[in-house]
Amino acid sequence: MTSVPDTNRPRRLRPVRSGRRFATGRAVAALILREMSVTYGRSPGGYIWAVLEPAAGIGLLVLVFSVAFEAPPMGSNFAMFYATGMIPFLAYSGLSAKLAQSLNYSRALLSYPSVTYVDAMIARFILNLMTELLVAYILFFGILTIWDTGTVVEIDRIAMGFLMMASLAIGVGTMNCFLVSLFPVWQVVWGIFNRPLFIISCIFFTFESIPEPYRSYLWYNPLVHVVGYVRTGFYSSYDASYVSMVYVFGLSLFLTAAGLVFLRRYHRDILNF
Repeated sequence: MTSVPDTNRPRRLRPVRSGRRFATGRAVAALILREMSVTYGRSPGGYIWAVLEPAAGIGLLVLVFSVAFEAPPMGSNFAMFYATGMIPFLAYSGLSAKLAQSLNYSRALLSYPSVTYVDAMIARFILNLMTELLVAYILFFGILTIWDTGTVVEIDRIAMGFLMMASLAIGVGTMNCFLVSLFPVWQVVWGIFNRPLFIISCIFFTFESIPEPYRSYLWYNPLVHVVGYVRTGFYSSYDASYVSMVYVFGLSLFLTAAGLVFLRRYHRDILNF
């Protein structure tokens, strides 16, 4: 006797996956490739030129200042002294500015559910950090090759200095990403506020050479700490006891956390603005 299958029994359904595996990694990789193709072109030469162009520009400035000023405040080579201040400063400026425009740059793609504002910010940060590090490597390598700078390179200190720079760029860039996206006029205000930093970030002088009480005021500029610590990686005799990593990382963490809280609360309003 054959049994008749029970057609009324409900069939077992396959479990639905909550989301794609590695969704954030896929989105970040796609956004990086998109920005490289849009900004630098589809050929590898486009990205190479994007690295060499700022390197050549900074290198020219270093050469001009090294000719204009024969005796640097530290060491025997002004090109190296100037580069140790200028390179981390410009890396911070470029990185924070790119990060601040993350939502505006990827606004069209953020309408897709698989792409989040955090993905857009991570992608811009990774790509531009790699670019800034390549520029720094080319310039420092070129200076050490061309001139006898008499410096002792300590990679661990240089790496820590650039880590401080990157963390500060993340904090400022994240907060500005919220402010610029919600209040476009803030980009103009921030640009005006940012201009004196080129002069007061100890690029052309040392922190110790500033008299009181201005030295105490200058201490609150986090870029002074970044530049000072990067210089300890090239000048072994430079103490830089004024540098506070706690201050730089603490300020960076506060700005990053505050920026992410505001973006989480208002990112939909920004995208619909």
